[in-house]
Amino acid sequence: MAHNPLLDRLKAYQLQDAVKPKALIEGRLVRMVGLTLEAVGCNLPVGSYCNIESATGQPIEAEVVGFSGDRLYLMPVGLAEGLRPGARVTPNQRALQVPVGFHLLGRVLNGSGQPLDSLGPLIADDYVSLNGRIINPLQRDPISQPMDVGICAINALFTVGRGQRLGLMAGSGVGKSMLLGMMTKFTSADITVVGLIGERGREVKEFIEHILGPEGMARSVVVASPADDPPLMRLRAAMLTTSIAEYYRDQGKDVLLLMDSLTRFAQAQRELSLAVGEPPATKGYPPSVFAKIPQLVERAGNGPAGGGSITAFYTVLTEGDDQQDPIADATRAILDGHVVLSRRLAEEGHYPAIDVEASISRAMPQIVSEAHLRRAYRFKQIYARYQQNRDLINVGAYTQGSDPETDFAIAKMPQIRDFLRQSLHASVPLRQSWHQLEALLQA
Repeated sequence: MAHNPLLDRLKAYQLQDAVKPKALIEGRLVRMVGLTLEAVGCNLPVGSYCNIESATGQPIEAEVVGFSGDRLYLMPVGLAEGLRPGARVTPNQRALQVPVGFHLLGRVLNGSGQPLDSLGPLIADDYVSLNGRIINPLQRDPISQPMDVGICAINALFTVGRGQRLGLMAGSGVGKSMLLGMMTKFTSADITVVGLIGERGREVKEFIEHILGPEGMARSVVVASPADDPPLMRLRAAMLTTSIAEYYRDQGKDVLLLMDSLTRFAQAQRELSLAVGEPPATKGYPPSVFAKIPQLVERAGNGPAGGGSITAFYTVLTEGDDQQDPIADATRAILDGHVVLSRRLAEEGHYPAIDVEASISRAMPQIVSEAHLRRAYRFKQIYARYQQNRDLINVGAYTQGSDPETDFAIAKMPQIRDFLRQSLHASVPLRQSWHQLEALLQA
């Protein structure tokens, strides 16, 4: 058949007609109250992203967090500077993907996955969703193996299981960050992922340089979102921390996830929810806060049998040392145990200031022997008996010989205190912790 140039031109025109350009949807900014922005003219779903024109020339990224009628409620991801009435609002079509990979080890990121250190651009092996994926609970590998965290008291009395999720509950200034740093350096996990959410900016560098150190940092990824970040950035930092840990778990690694703190995550969600008009419920926390916490926490844990795991510690700031704080109460119900730090012990110079009576590991009966479990319970009984008579003993009102159990507790107390104390730079492995507990009770 002879070549027909006219036919080729007609086919080219048909192809151009088939790919019709999509209409560009634009809205405009009509209201700004606090951090909440209101826009009209954009029909976007909740959770999508858009760019807002600013006077600085640099567009401001915002997320759709709600709507009312034809108005969208937006929350800026970064600082909202240079906004003006009627500013153009355009959809941002990029999917919310975050960088992951083994090249992230030793790096410090912000809530958007951008580097905060001066080590150059990130090299990503893959990109994953910030929201993670749901694992069928019947496909998760049960908690059956212990995880060494290097802390004698936790290893021996509240043995942590591979894939367990625990809360670290304390007021301010009793050593939560120091304990996290010790676990980061001494753990037997392959990789550590640390999320510093809503803490003081000064603490970020101090944690990395003085607490974590070069040894801990070499096998860690740190995600930092200080207190002066917008609430949406703090929420994203917590989810990014979990997404990175999920990636390493899917690669078959045992991951230790440390998040400081879950309370700041809840407070960021409270700021966002109240800003869009959600009514407060328990002590100013809207209902969505108590729905968000399980969504974040349930992403940690074991993967399918034969795969990796995420063993997670979430710090919970108990305001006024009140263990009935709404966030502390809610997290106790959904976590697999909790370690409580005592201000009284911290004031006495007892570190780590672990309250033996108030702490528990729910997975411990499944991962240690019956003999070790009996020894841990016996230790708690001796410690509790001394604490019950502590005031009488201190004022000299207790008479030796009145109660053999109390006499035994008094005799053992110096050894118990030595057992519970630990230097910041000393690691006590799992087996050594168990042998020390056995020797203490047999002596």
